[in-house]
Amino acid sequence: MTEKQYVLSIDQGTTSSRAIVFDHGGRVVAVGQKEHEQIFPRAGWVEHDPMEVWRNVRAVVAEALSAAELNHRDLAAVGITNQRETTVVWDRTTGEPVHNAIVWQDTRTARIVEELGGEAGQDRYKDRVGLPLATYFCGPKVKWILDNVDGARARAEAGELLMGTMDSWLLWHMTGGVDGGVHVTDVTNASRTMLMDLQTLAWAEDIAADMGIPTSMLPEIRSSAEVYGHGRSRGMLDGVPIAGILGDQQAATFGQACFDVGMAKNTYGTGNFMLMNTGTEPVLSNNGLLTTVCYRIGDAPPVYALEGSIAVTGSLVQWLRDNLGIIRSAEEVEQLAAGVEDNGGAYFVPAFSGLFAPYWRSDARGVLVGLTRYVNRGHIARAVLEATAYQTREVLEAMEADSATKLAELRVDGGMTANETLMQFQADQLGADVVRPVVAETTALGAAYAAGIAVGFWEGEADVVANWSEGRRWRPQMASAERERLFRNWKKAVTRSFDWVDDDVS
Repeated sequence: MTEKQYVLSIDQGTTSSRAIVFDHGGRVVAVGQKEHEQIFPRAGWVEHDPMEVWRNVRAVVAEALSAAELNHRDLAAVGITNQRETTVVWDRTTGEPVHNAIVWQDTRTARIVEELGGEAGQDRYKDRVGLPLATYFCGPKVKWILDNVDGARARAEAGELLMGTMDSWLLWHMTGGVDGGVHVTDVTNASRTMLMDLQTLAWAEDIAADMGIPTSMLPEIRSSAEVYGHGRSRGMLDGVPIAGILGDQQAATFGQACFDVGMAKNTYGTGNFMLMNTGTEPVLSNNGLLTTVCYRIGDAPPVYALEGSIAVTGSLVQWLRDNLGIIRSAEEVEQLAAGVEDNGGAYFVPAFSGLFAPYWRSDARGVLVGLTRYVNRGHIARAVLEATAYQTREVLEAMEADSATKLAELRVDGGMTANETLMQFQADQLGADVVRPVVAETTALGAAYAAGIAVGFWEGEADVVANWSEGRRWRPQMASAERERLFRNWKKAVTRSFDWVDDDVS
C-alpha cells in the first residue's frame, strides 16, 4: 500500500457530477456535487453542454478536497466513472465541442438505426458487439453529428475531430487537453459504442466504416485499471495518477464486489441497470439483454456481463415533480404512495425514450392505463414506483433464462434504494431477497477501487470483498397469487405502449 491515504473518484452522471474522497476502508470522507442543465431541443432529444460538465467537474473536485481538508498530495490516485453512451465530438486543436453531447436517452438516431439494420434488422452486429442496433448507443450518435453539423464530416476526415464518451472527454482535459491530453477510453465504455469487437477488444473498422466514422476520431482502448496519465488541471490534481475508468454500471458492479459468476447487482438511478457477471467468456442473449464487458484489471483477462438496461425509473419521479408538479421533492413520492393500499388499478409504463430491455421498442411511448375516477395522486405515485419494480422483474427473468441461473438475492444501490416502499415491493415482485450495502455509493466506489488497485493502494478484488458489508435486507412478503396478478396486468399495460411512433408521430 502507498503512504497516501485517499483515492478520489469522479462520478460524471446523467443529472450531476460528483467527486467523492474514499479512505482505505472504502468509506466516504467528503463529497462535492453539482447538477448540470438538461437540454431538450425537441421531443425525444436530450443534450448536455460538455463545457458545463467539465467546469462542474473541476468545481466538485475542489469542493470535495476542501471539505476533506486535503490537496492533491494526499491522493494516491483518481478514478473516473461516467454515464456511458452519452457522446461528445470535439476539435483536437481547440478543445471545443462541435455540438452538445447527445445523451444516452436521446432518440434522434432512430432513422439512422433503421437504415443501418437494413434487411438484417437490429441484430446486424450483435454477434460481434453484443448490442442490438438502438438509439441508446454511441456509434449512431457520432454519425448524426457528422451528418448534421456543418463541416463536421470534412473536419473528421481531415483528422481534426475526436469522439468519446464522457470519460474520454474528462480524461483528455484533465491530462492537458490541447496540450498533450490523453485520448483514451476503457473496455467497458468502448463496449457501449457498437464499434468494439467483444472478442478482440479492438475497434471494428468495418462497422465504423458502415457508420461513416473515421477511425482517427476513436480513443485508444485500455483496461479499466492502469495509469492512463497524470493530472495537469490548473494545479488541482497535478501529478496525481488517473488510473481507473469504468462505465457507471460496471463501476457499481465492481463496487458491489460481484466477482463470482452469477452474482448480480441492480442500480436505481435515472434509469435502472442490472448486470450479472458471466465470467471470462461473453454470453450472447436470446432474451433481449446486452452482452458487455464488466471490467478488466490491467493485463488480466476481461470479465463479461449480461446487462438489462431500463431507460426511465428515477427520472420518472423527477418527471412527476418537474412536469406535473404532483410532488415538490423526490422524497415525497414515497409518502404519497404509502398513503394508499395499492395502485388502484393504475399502471404507468414510462416509455419516454422507447422501451429498452427486454423489448427494444423505439416505437413505444409512455402510457398511464387503468384509470377510473377512484384513482388519485397517491395511486399515481404508487404506479410510478411500481413501474420500476415491474421493469426490474422483466429484466431479471430474462437474465435467469439466458444464464440458466436462479438468483438467490439481488444486490442493489443508487438513490432510489432509500425508498423503503419500493424496495419491499421489489422483493415481493422478484420473489427474492433484495440487499443494500452499508456504503451505497457503489458507482463512485467501484471507480475508486479500480484506480487504487492500479497503483497498489488496494491489493486487488479481495480487498473489495473484505470492505463490502450488508446494510439492509428486504425479504418477499406478498402472496404469490397477488404477485402474479399484478405482474400480468403490468405486461398487459406494456403492450398498450407499442406502435405509437410512426411517420406522423415522433
